[in-house]
Amino acid sequence: QVQLVESGGGLVPAGGSLRLSCAASGGTFSNYAMAWFRQPPGKEREVVAAINRSGIRRFYADSVKGRFTISRDNAKNTMYLQMNSMKLEDTAVYYCAADAQRSVVAVTTRADDYDYWGQGTQVTVSS
Repeated sequence: QVQLVESGGGLVPAGGSLRLSCAASGGTFSNYAMAWFRQPPGKEREVVAAINRSGIRRFYADSVKGRFTISRDNAKNTMYLQMNSMKLEDTAVYYCAADAQRSVVAVTTRADDYDYWGQGTQVTVSS
């Protein structure tokens, strides 16, 4: 069973950048497809980006395409989310999640497919 811990959240001005990290422990990190989700205040949780086990296949929500980059370092058991050109609407609690069921090439954007979740990290974009 893998444990996930997010870090890197905080307050950033609109147009600024932030990098989130998700450190995994207790499992073989390369066996998990991974994703970032977020939950804005008063809204439903939504997928931000997802990455397959090897890191070759990536998915981005339309709202973050061209601004955010998901990556992973299997040797360091860590996933990242580089967020650039941030907007007010990026304000949310960001969660990382791990999916133990996916094949090596697959990636899913359904929250229900993810087996393990971190505790979340707050990201606030100010005007």
